[in-house]
Amino acid sequence: MSPGRDAVSGWLAAQRSRLLADLEALVRIPSVSADPARAAAMREAADWLSARLAAIGLQNVRRLAAGGHPAVYADWLQAPAAPTVLVYGHYDVQPPDPLDRWLSPPFEPTVRDGRLYARGVSDDKGPTLTALGALEAFLAVEGRLPLNVKLLLEGEEEVGSRTLSAILAAHPDLLAADVVLSADGARWRPDLATVNVGSRGIVALELTVRTAAKDLHSGRYGGPVANPLHVMCALIASLHDARGRVAVLGFYDGVREPSAEDRAMLSAIPFDEAAFFAGLGAAPGAGEAGYSALELNWLRPTLEVNGMWGGYMGAGSKTVIPCEAHAKITCRLVAGQDPPTVARAIERHLQARCPSYAGISVAYGDHGAAAYALPPGHPALAAVEAVLAERSGRQPLRVWIGGTLPLSAMVLETLGIDTVTFSFSTADEDYHAPNEFFRLASFDEGLTAWVALLRRLGALPAAAFAPFRRR
Repeated sequence: MSPGRDAVSGWLAAQRSRLLADLEALVRIPSVSADPARAAAMREAADWLSARLAAIGLQNVRRLAAGGHPAVYADWLQAPAAPTVLVYGHYDVQPPDPLDRWLSPPFEPTVRDGRLYARGVSDDKGPTLTALGALEAFLAVEGRLPLNVKLLLEGEEEVGSRTLSAILAAHPDLLAADVVLSADGARWRPDLATVNVGSRGIVALELTVRTAAKDLHSGRYGGPVANPLHVMCALIASLHDARGRVAVLGFYDGVREPSAEDRAMLSAIPFDEAAFFAGLGAAPGAGEAGYSALELNWLRPTLEVNGMWGGYMGAGSKTVIPCEAHAKITCRLVAGQDPPTVARAIERHLQARCPSYAGISVAYGDHGAAAYALPPGHPALAAVEAVLAERSGRQPLRVWIGGTLPLSAMVLETLGIDTVTFSFSTADEDYHAPNEFFRLASFDEGLTAWVALLRRLGALPAAAFAPFRRR
């Protein structure tokens, strides 16, 4: 290892407490993008990041917006012969509710048993600041980066990246790069070296069933007047057949069966299905029949009811027939499925089955996001695998993400480049739930791994990425 590399690692070790304090400062800001009441906190988080990027020596710090919460941009472009990477993260977080389930306040970072607990610490502020720490170390020690870097720190990932596509389309030259390195995405398990090579897409709908002009007394009107909750339950039940398969005509159009190669990759992954379910307090048997748990989680599409409500939900009872019932649905999509086409198929299914004494309206949550697959021979994938192999002593396994990274499909469509995830959060860290945490060991591991990856990518010629550019 060269003296410069030793110095960069030494700087990170010396600055570790300060870098961790930076993370704690950022997670104290309640940047919940879904909550209009947190708009000031969203601005505060963007201001904090802008100041931090400028302080570490990055240039051209600015906001990019398209009507929603802005993304924060910065760059360092002084390595003319080297590749250009677009480093992605996001500073918005999920709502902390339910608050009574937290063991410590969600926006007061608390260390317990080698873990830092706070909302957004794993998704995605910890992984984002891990990448920033590596960039800062290079600039502090060597005065330069090993390659050209652009940063895009989004403010709307947790609300479906609803204006990200417009931001990308408005700034194609500014954001042009050879590849995206995403600090978002999460590792599958803390005990196994893996690299994510694909993610499922998503589309969202909200349903409203109405059967009367107002709520009605269940004694005076019960019987002749339909209950919208009963109607909604029947409609929701119609979405799947007895074997767990989605019963919507056209839902599976374009979906291919898992290939022999897919199944060989899955069989190479050590996976204890009984322990998986036991750890969740759940039991096997649900889902589309004929597929393993990993196939269902990574390679098959789903249709899930995320919420269903209506009528009286307070303490005690209220003898009422509500006039409305509501439900929220999301579908996780796989390659071959088009989000708007799937949404329209579901609406047609529901409209056709809604009885004459009720009316149903369907609102689409947003444009959705398509599934994404990383080309298996991509040079950035090879670089990530080499770094993880050096650190773990074994070749990392390729895995999929059951969730959705809207960025991946968007940058492929708009900028023509691929996305490689390099996140040091882990899937078990309770993001989107109470008591979210980030392992402090992952913070340390991520800092030095980002240094190694940036060096390895910087040693590649920019021409190595040309065969993979779509534009």
